[in-house]
Amino acid sequence: MAKQKQDLTIGIPRGMSFYGNYPFWHGFFSALGFKIVLSDPTTKQTMSEGSALVVTETCLPIKIYLGHILNLINKKGVKNIFVPSLQSIAPKIYNCSKIRGLPDLVRNVIKEDFNIIEATLDKSIKKQGLYEFLAEAVAPFGITDMEKIKLASKQGWKVYNNFLVMMRAGISYKKALKNALEGKVLIESQVDSKPISVALISHGYNIYDERACMKIFDKLEAMDVKVFTSLQLTDEQMDEGISSLGQKRYWANEYEMTGTAGHYLKDNKIDGIITLNAFGCGPDSLMIERIMRKAKELNKPMLSLTIDEHTGEAGFITRLEAFIDMLYRKKRSKIIKDISITEYEFKPQTNICESVLLDN
Repeated sequence: MAKQKQDLTIGIPRGMSFYGNYPFWHGFFSALGFKIVLSDPTTKQTMSEGSALVVTETCLPIKIYLGHILNLINKKGVKNIFVPSLQSIAPKIYNCSKIRGLPDLVRNVIKEDFNIIEATLDKSIKKQGLYEFLAEAVAPFGITDMEKIKLASKQGWKVYNNFLVMMRAGISYKKALKNALEGKVLIESQVDSKPISVALISHGYNIYDERACMKIFDKLEAMDVKVFTSLQLTDEQMDEGISSLGQKRYWANEYEMTGTAGHYLKDNKIDGIITLNAFGCGPDSLMIERIMRKAKELNKPMLSLTIDEHTGEAGFITRLEAFIDMLYRKKRSKIIKDISITEYEFKPQTNICESVLLDN
């Protein structure tokens, strides 16, 4: 029995698709009896160890991901690590080359003794759908019963859907994830209105990794700013957002960028747009250029922040504070301009004088 429990241990790195898909993986693997081991939250050491394995031009999220795998191997002692290859999430909708070739990249740069549990999802090819992907993920553990796999996938979707319900209700990412993993759905009353609202446009692995984004949510909350992200939107809203920018969806993660930006750019309740992208990301650089053009056309203030392992927090905070201060000043100016002062003709009050004259 002890041997079987050890065999059903799987490590999951806190990087790349983890921030969007982990609720599903938690429900799925747990339903099949797996013990899930997560790598530790990102630290400076995680970044430096991952960066040492690849060329400088490699994007920050990949460097962080590699650091998390080393953490699972060297600190957690995990031998089986889940490294999926997410080729295509819908017909002719593709991920970037680094995400598609993630297992090969990991295999070539990390020489430690461990097993890569790789599975390929490619919906642009027949018979490479979700169930085939899930079956491939658990086949190395001797799990081949498709009915059992399908039942486990339902549990995965249940956890994931609960997570989305809470995110779309305005619950913070940390709280929504924690509650979903515990099988809870807790909705808080949203009465904490803020004077400024911004849309934070980026991928989950950039904004929900607190070390990579330098706790941008906490910094914005301290400035009394309400933040909106892609996880508050439906697929239909993001599809419409892509169309509003005159684009057709090609990249798998375009929902998080052009789809989200296209929606919030037209939302009058959003005072400004902040994009956060990793240095060297080719697809993001193209998408952000389109977003910037549309923001200029709609006269919506926008701040574009770029991060890598060398980004200094002081300069990051300075730019963020300057942008938010500008939004406050713009909003105050608009309020003052909207206040109308009614013009009227002055008529002196003479009835008191007349009464005095009559008495005399």
